[in-house]
This record gives sequence, structure tokens and C-alpha cells, in this order.
Amino acid sequence: MAHYEIYNDDGTTDHVKCQRCGDAFLAEHGDRRHCGRCGYMEWT
Repeated sequence: MAHYEIYNDDGTTDHVKCQRCGDAFLAEHGDRRHCGRCGYMEWT
């Protein structure tokens, strides 16, 4: 079960990858983005 949509065969998506660990996508929480793997957070 994927929680993000892959648009093309090349694997492009509209979700942002984590800047710290690099292989996890950031969860969108309205006013912030959060990585569930390493705890990185950025405010939008």
C-alpha cells in the first residue's frame, strides 16, 4: 500500500524526500513536513 503517487515510469512523485536521511518521504501536516524515520522537521 503506497501513501504517495508515482506519476511516470521514472519514479517521479510530488512528495519531498528527507534532507537528512535521504531515502524516506516527508509527511505533510499542513504547517510542517516531518520524517517518521529520523525525526527531521521543516516548517512551511
